Amino acid sequence: MAFGIMAALIVYLRGWLILHRTLPARFTVWRLSAFAGGLAALWIAVSSPLDAFSSLLLSAHMVQHLLLMSVAPPLILLSAPLLPLLRGLPRRIVRDGMGPFLVWPALRRAGQALTNPLSCWIVMAITLTVWHVPAAFDLALRSFGWHKVEHACFFGASFLFWWPVVCPFPSKPQWPQWSIPVYLLAADVMNTALSAFLTFSDHVFYRPYLDAPRLFGTTALSDQACAGLIMWVPGSLVFLIPATFITIQYLSRSDSLIRPGQLKPRPVYVQQPLTPKNPFDLLRVPAIGPFLRAQSGRRILQTSLLIVAVAVIVDGLFGPQVSSMNLAGVLPWTYWRAFVIIALLAAGNFFCMACPFTLFRELGQRFGLRQRPWPQALQSKWFAIALLALFFWAYEVFSLWDKPIWTAWLIINYFLAAFVIDAVFRRGSFCKYVCPIGQFQFVASLVSPLEVKVREADVCASCQTHDCLRGNERQRGCETELHLPRKSGNLDCTFCLDCVRACPHENIGVLVVAPGINLIRDTSRSSIGRLSRRLDIAALALVFVFAGFANAAFMTAPVVAFQDGLAARLGLSSRLPVTHALLVAALVLLPGALAFSAAYGSRVASNASVGMRELFCRFSLSLVPLGVAMWAGHFLFHLSSGWGSAWKVVQRAANDIGWPLLKSQDTETVMPLLGTDVLHALQTVLLDAGLLLGLYLMWRMALLYSNRRQDTLRLLAPWSAISLGLYIVGIWILLQPMQMRGLGGAIS
Repeated sequence: MAFGIMAALIVYLRGWLILHRTLPARFTVWRLSAFAGGLAALWIAVSSPLDAFSSLLLSAHMVQHLLLMSVAPPLILLSAPLLPLLRGLPRRIVRDGMGPFLVWPALRRAGQALTNPLSCWIVMAITLTVWHVPAAFDLALRSFGWHKVEHACFFGASFLFWWPVVCPFPSKPQWPQWSIPVYLLAADVMNTALSAFLTFSDHVFYRPYLDAPRLFGTTALSDQACAGLIMWVPGSLVFLIPATFITIQYLSRSDSLIRPGQLKPRPVYVQQPLTPKNPFDLLRVPAIGPFLRAQSGRRILQTSLLIVAVAVIVDGLFGPQVSSMNLAGVLPWTYWRAFVIIALLAAGNFFCMACPFTLFRELGQRFGLRQRPWPQALQSKWFAIALLALFFWAYEVFSLWDKPIWTAWLIINYFLAAFVIDAVFRRGSFCKYVCPIGQFQFVASLVSPLEVKVREADVCASCQTHDCLRGNERQRGCETELHLPRKSGNLDCTFCLDCVRACPHENIGVLVVAPGINLIRDTSRSSIGRLSRRLDIAALALVFVFAGFANAAFMTAPVVAFQDGLAARLGLSSRLPVTHALLVAALVLLPGALAFSAAYGSRVASNASVGMRELFCRFSLSLVPLGVAMWAGHFLFHLSSGWGSAWKVVQRAANDIGWPLLKSQDTETVMPLLGTDVLHALQTVLLDAGLLLGLYLMWRMALLYSNRRQDTLRLLAPWSAISLGLYIVGIWILLQPMQMRGLGGAIS
């Protein structure tokens, strides 16, 4: 095998030298390096000591497969090997021996059929699945010959799979470029499903590894889990990274934002339509639209959630103080959080529309007190950020999920705060400057697919009354002071739809938008200004993102064990001081340090003549999609694990007050809504989507500051590194055993 690899390298080098002299721009040094790197990966996989370890460790075997399927084939294809190999062979062999076949029409048709993306994907999927069946895998382990056949199948199928992705010169693509990321993501889903079986199985699939000598103190089951992780995380990145770059290339080509040249002294903000000409409007959907437009529709939603809130308060105060048996321990922490994030991803900030706290806020406004403007010094997000961070801190330190009475008092105080603040201050001050839940919703809704916005800009241009902002005799205007023609994105928008009811021209709708697309522009937004000047909004986004990872991490068994171990080494009687320190680091120190370092690195590496503050503010927001994905994946775990608990708790509460419902056996066990493999696959897909969207937003932002691709890559490289780091940490967190706090022991 080594001789064949060396011969291929010599032939390619000979052909590359000839072509490099005539076509230096096409056959560059990096193509030669790619071919050499691909052959090196192939040699490591099949001829190095790694091959010997593959019969003893499944993890070593999986590294072999990764090299054979995800490293060697794409590198070889990136070298455009066809022409250099042909030119490297003796001319007589190519002309007399291979020439007639190369021009044979039937062979060309067969080649086109074989390299069709659908054929390539199916061949790869069948090969990967069949060879991971225990009988086939065991056969390859027992037989040297079948082991080589397995490797040949993996390499050949993967070579075909990567052909449509790389499309090596002089071949031409058979599918449009936009379809290739979908092609790669479909492969990633299949790879995730297979790796999840290996990672989370409680028995060994491949029996030869049970009898193999154990190395490095591992067990067969832990070795199998390690192999699954190797297949999962690096395997997913191999699909996601090219999918991201192809998507960026496709979108950048169609946008034509910049021209080649020197770095601009200041960013140029390009005005371009961000929504289709005739976008989908939720308010024009039969039944749903009229219900949302009507003031009574909002009151129905608010009253429904108010009844639920009152029930949670009563049960939290007077019910059993066991979270898994109390409405205050189940409904807010298992159901409400999950449904809120699902609504944000599916539609928009609809919880604020149905928020029961605003009923008390409006009651306070009717007291007739002389309402004052919110203090100028507090007209930012800093106070709300402090409250949000305080909530995340209290959630972990005081175990709010496990104290129903504390949850009840938290809700009561929320109602009181909304009532008092908006009785004294005007213009929706509680929602805009205080409410931590609202700030969480505002940030997450930045990647929502729906937005309250004007339908026709020309209609607003001729409007003189601005009723959407000021209101009129029949309907108040926007209390958070958002003037719809200058509004962009969902920040500070509570989806109350007062502007819709106030507009005399019926020119406002709930329109579909591309998720996160409004973050690319840096126009002056109504009531908010330019995002590049809002350090508070950038800080809010960073707290939101890093809290998502910290909140999930603090539930994992390794992090809990680390806190206990560190507390013991420091001679502490409790791990609370350790928890305090880790929370401060996770919510304040780490995000601030990473974002500051990334802004500094971007400015220095790209030589961009733009301030660090602007880079900090703009690019911090590009991390939001990954943060939303982490929150969604975490809450999906809670919903799946505890989905059957609500009915049992409702039954218990109803029986306590003398309203007996259907009887249920105390010994009845509620199975998770989703199997472990399906759950982890969905969580991985969410993180994949968050990473890709975040990287795309970074790319589009970076294009506004630079003219050359090289400078653009340097500008976004530090922020991309943070995203990839968070993605890897997120995958690790979701793979750890989770402690279902308040609902019983650890669940893997």
